[in-house]
Amino acid sequence: MIFKGRIWKFGDNIDTDAIIPARYLNTSDPAELAKHCMEDADPAFMSKMKPGDIIVGGENFGCGSSREHAPIAIKAAGISCVVAKSFARIFYRNSFNMGLPIFESGELADAIAEGDEIEIDSATGVITLSGSGRTFNISPIPPFMEKLIADGGLMKHIARK
Repeated sequence: MIFKGRIWKFGDNIDTDAIIPARYLNTSDPAELAKHCMEDADPAFMSKMKPGDIIVGGENFGCGSSREHAPIAIKAAGISCVVAKSFARIFYRNSFNMGLPIFESGELADAIAEGDEIEIDSATGVITLSGSGRTFNISPIPPFMEKLIADGGLMKHIARK
C-alpha cells in the first residue's frame, strides 16, 4: 500500500482521551467520533485536516485506556495512517484490528515539520519526505496485516472468510 499525505504533528504521550475525549464516548458511531478526533490535542484539527492526511506522533502514541474508539475516530476522520516513534501496545493492536495502518519510526518525527508531505510504501518499508527526497526506513507490514487493513480490520476480515 502507498500512503501519501500532509503531516499533522503531535508530541509524546498523546493519550486516547486526546485522540477522542471521553465526553464523546456515549456513541460508537464512527462518523460521530470522527467529528471530535484530536479535539483535546488541537481543537481546530478537524477543520484543518483533509482526507488522506497523516498523523505523526512522538513516543507512546495512544497511551491511556484500551478502548477501540481512538483508532476508529482517527480512521473515520479520514487520516490514512499514523506514524509515531512508538505506540502504546494496546493502541497498536487495536489499530490493526480496526483497519488503521500505523508505522513506527524513531527518526521521522524529529526530521519533519507540520504541513510537510510524505509518501509511505508499506510493502518496502520506506517513507519519503516530498520535496527533499530524504528517506526513512520502517518495518514493512507483513502480508497478512496488509490483508487485514485492506479488508477494513479484523472483524471485516473474518466476515469475508
